[in-house]
Amino acid sequence: MKGIPARIVKTLIPGSRLVCNDNSGAKELMIIGVVGWKGRRGRNPRAGVGDMVICSVKKGDPKMVGTTVRAVITRQKKEIRRANGMRVFFEDNAAVLVNEDGIPTATEIKGVVAREIGERFPKVIAIAPGVA
Repeated sequence: MKGIPARIVKTLIPGSRLVCNDNSGAKELMIIGVVGWKGRRGRNPRAGVGDMVICSVKKGDPKMVGTTVRAVITRQKKEIRRANGMRVFFEDNAAVLVNEDGIPTATEIKGVVAREIGERFPKVIAIAPGVA
């Protein structure tokens, strides 16, 4: 997995709720795991912008509610410090549903996404209406 050229504080843990930021049918997601997390016994996995997480669909299309999906975190409330010293934060925590290869399952994304995910997931940036 490619590195991100920013200092991202990973504040999202299992149990955190995310807004689903695409037209896949899911409205609200809950994190249940982080893909690629290697931690210590008794420590919760953490995620931030640009991380792939495993989520449970909590609200949305009745066919999707209760299913387990993969998602990429596109926005987080906690500020991100970029390499040029600028700090960026968003008004909510949001994610986009993807498959195992990181390709979005939806056809459009609502709202802006962070620039930091462009290196790891270029297909998500390609269908995003705005990049912040």
